[in-house]
Amino acid sequence: MKNSLLIFGTKNFNNSLKEIKEYLNFSLVFFDNDTFSELSLTTINSVLVEADSCIDANYLQHILKIKNKPILLFKKSNSYMPNKFFYDSEIMFPLTLVEISNIIINLITIKKFKQNSSVKIKGYEIDKNERKLKKESLSITITEREIQLIELLNNETKPISKNIILKKVWKYSDDTDTHTIETHIYRLRKKILNKFKDEHFISKTKTGYTI
Repeated sequence: MKNSLLIFGTKNFNNSLKEIKEYLNFSLVFFDNDTFSELSLTTINSVLVEADSCIDANYLQHILKIKNKPILLFKKSNSYMPNKFFYDSEIMFPLTLVEISNIIINLITIKKFKQNSSVKIKGYEIDKNERKLKKESLSITITEREIQLIELLNNETKPISKNIILKKVWKYSDDTDTHTIETHIYRLRKKILNKFKDEHFISKTKTGYTI
């Protein structure tokens, strides 16, 4: 399935893209205020914004609402740029069709990688690349297994028993000594308490552990 690119452009810019769209290896969706909705973004992989289109307040309002989609900006040297507009990368024509395609594909790939390597939990962020748990300017180093443990607890709405944690994180059988879990969670909770002064990040109940 082709990647889909949402276009915010002036009439001339859009017409130029329509002339070459059959040669691109991604599909183009042109912004239309009458048909656009937040649900439209679920089928979009990336966004291409012509800087001159940001003069239109309606366009800019919708662009600023877009989250977690890579935004590629096309601008000229004299293009108008609003102060609050943030984008991931920019291009200036002329470019070959291959170059345009490669830029967009790389941008989508990088954005997806960043999203998959960062997890938000209870005001904290897990950076899987650096193996760190962060909150504001503070951070602690955590192990791969601690990352798996935190994600498991976060993905469940009810407390998880030690046996289930052993199965899913340690891949142990039911009859394995569950002190392994208690030891690891104790150490993790201590690290979090010492750095973040948070006693309730991981809670223990009668039926298991929860976040």
